[in-house]
Amino acid sequence: MTLLIKNLAAALCSAFLLSVAHTSMAANAPSAPEHLPPGIAWEQGDVNAAFAKAKASNKPLFLYWGAVWCPPCNQVKATIFTQQAFKERSTFFVPVFLDGDSESAQKLGERFKVKGYPTMILFRPDGTEITRLPGESDPARYMEALSLGMNATHSFKQTLASALQDNAKLSADEWRTLADYSWDVDASLPMANDQLATTLQTLARHARANHAPNEALRFELKAVTSMASATPPQHGAIDKALALQATQTVLASQSLSRSNFDVIADSPAEVTTYLSAPGTSQRTQLAKQWDAALTTLMTDPSLSTTDRLSALYGRVELAKLDTPKGAPLPQALLDTVQQQVALADKNTSNPYERQSVIDEAAETLTDAGLLDQSDTLLKAELKRSPAPYYFMSGLARNAKARGDKAGTLAWYKQAYDASKGPATRLRWGVTYISNVMELSPGDDTRVQTIAADMLDQLGETHDAFYGRNRKSLETMVSNLGKWDQGNAHRATVNKVVMQFEGVCGKLPASDPQHATCEDLIKPVKA
Repeated sequence: MTLLIKNLAAALCSAFLLSVAHTSMAANAPSAPEHLPPGIAWEQGDVNAAFAKAKASNKPLFLYWGAVWCPPCNQVKATIFTQQAFKERSTFFVPVFLDGDSESAQKLGERFKVKGYPTMILFRPDGTEITRLPGESDPARYMEALSLGMNATHSFKQTLASALQDNAKLSADEWRTLADYSWDVDASLPMANDQLATTLQTLARHARANHAPNEALRFELKAVTSMASATPPQHGAIDKALALQATQTVLASQSLSRSNFDVIADSPAEVTTYLSAPGTSQRTQLAKQWDAALTTLMTDPSLSTTDRLSALYGRVELAKLDTPKGAPLPQALLDTVQQQVALADKNTSNPYERQSVIDEAAETLTDAGLLDQSDTLLKAELKRSPAPYYFMSGLARNAKARGDKAGTLAWYKQAYDASKGPATRLRWGVTYISNVMELSPGDDTRVQTIAADMLDQLGETHDAFYGRNRKSLETMVSNLGKWDQGNAHRATVNKVVMQFEGVCGKLPASDPQHATCEDLIKPVKA
């Protein structure tokens, strides 16, 4: 599976605090002892109060935005937040935990311009954003990025602006900060989303000219990964020859592969497809070189279990490249997948780490065509996971891959029924109703029942029309429109529209959410 910790580019304005409404994060939020490792004095109350505390104590503020079910979030908890070095460093800043299901969390997430879980942002005491930290990195690299951020004289936005100038002259620390930045979780980049790849290659060129060769290689890798796998597609074009040269340089070096493991394990098949043509010696050579690097990383004891499984997943993806759909993988690779998954399952006892490890392991089994083994692993985890609904969704996807429509919908229903938290329940509900419309399009009653339940909850949720909630609703409305092509289900859609408008009508006309709510439902109104 591509790394879910992508993990992560620009800054909030320094006046952000003045624009954040007085908001409680505590309501409905999981307690720290249950959902966060002990030893860190997390603030989980009023955001403004946390920033005021940081200013009064002249300490930076560290914001962690996460979710209970999120595998990458649990990976961060297991590999970074449990580290004594991080716990000790946390006394020098104000640590704030914002759960995505807490009251008004999605509104805050939108104001912080976050795009996904986990997002970790470092602010100055005055509230100016400094940088976004790389959750996909190993603890040592993460701590280095944290230290660089705490000692930075310029914000990321200022440093990036300087780096994009011709003849840019940055310090080694500034280039390292940019190279390790979490580009993929920042919705406020100072360039269009579809220009990220070309921007990263510009940074690579400037870093090479400014005697930062390792950072230049990392920028090239991130540029080609973005170009090869981004959705929607990137605009413009990058220099493929430079990207290929950088990729091969990293893959040929064990130390460079290790220091860039998060990028080379991300989308190896997609990048290989982008950089080479089918049936060519270049394709064969690149895939072989990539597989060799991933094989080494797969058994590297300095990497976390999840990261080693990510390398294994990449090998599976490469093995499927240019082969007929459904063709079996080499038996030796299948044996390796089963052995490594069994070992990871047996040796992972930390509850946070298991949420990440089992997800990666099950995805690897599924991608290798071992659906029954993936099911067995997921079903066993339902009894011990703090968020079993996440793994129920995996079981639904496996059933769908088999063509088992009834089984798919049964698991999605279980996942929705078991899910907790307003944002999570909305997201799981949209997945459930979308699959009903796709797999059982004549079941109008079930569509209406699910929609009614989601809208009832929506009407009881404070600040419901922000962030990921709004995106989930956009998806639901879009799928309703596709389902109702030719007015095939107009009576049911009209009932959903009426209930949706009822939710909108309860919002004060002066509340920006009122207009958002009405705009959301417009595409499917009669």
